[in-house]
Amino acid sequence: MIEAVTTSPLFGIVLCIGTFQIGRWVQKKTGLTLANPLVIAILLCIGVLLIFDIPYEDFAIGGDIVNMMLGPATAVLALNIYNQYAVLKRHFVPVLVGCTAGSLFSLASVLLLCRLFRLDEAVTAALLPKSCTTPIAVGIAESHGGIAAITMVAVLVTGFIGAVCAPLFAKLMHVTEPVAEGLAIGACSHALGTTKAAELGEVQGAMSGIAIGVCGLITVVAALFL
Repeated sequence: MIEAVTTSPLFGIVLCIGTFQIGRWVQKKTGLTLANPLVIAILLCIGVLLIFDIPYEDFAIGGDIVNMMLGPATAVLALNIYNQYAVLKRHFVPVLVGCTAGSLFSLASVLLLCRLFRLDEAVTAALLPKSCTTPIAVGIAESHGGIAAITMVAVLVTGFIGAVCAPLFAKLMHVTEPVAEGLAIGACSHALGTTKAAELGEVQGAMSGIAIGVCGLITVVAALFL
């Protein structure tokens, strides 16, 4: 009976959605930045699989369906850019320069550190796009022979750090301009950071969303030359 349930695609889908909703509830109740819904969902999913000794392959039947939706979800970012067209037009040069600088610095710093610690090419390729949103990052990593699992973890850790530390970094660097703050968060910590940017203000959230799409495009192009 249990095997019939866990091998159904609905099991993975319901577990992903259910744990994420629990994460949202915990964050809403606690108000803690550390209580990130995605991180809570991941930990709960791992806990369920371990406690009930459910093979990852069974979970992946439905989990892969959820994962498949990452691509369309990323494409929807274009809608956010369109909705904020007036803001983008007004700040086009700062957006382009800021996103280019953020993307190139991210790639260069990761490449430098990987060379410094003598990591192999597969790991290096997996870590390079860590500041992009997951579908774009995985696509870049796989096209360069990187390990997708490492890329996903790197993206998650980067986003989580950005979501937690963004307000502190903005305060330390005396960044008070909403446009600059939003661009910085989106360029460094993609979707997870954008959730925090949206809490800081409407403009910050919008600019962070724009930065995700623009930085993704810049990183894709830049990665061709690495």
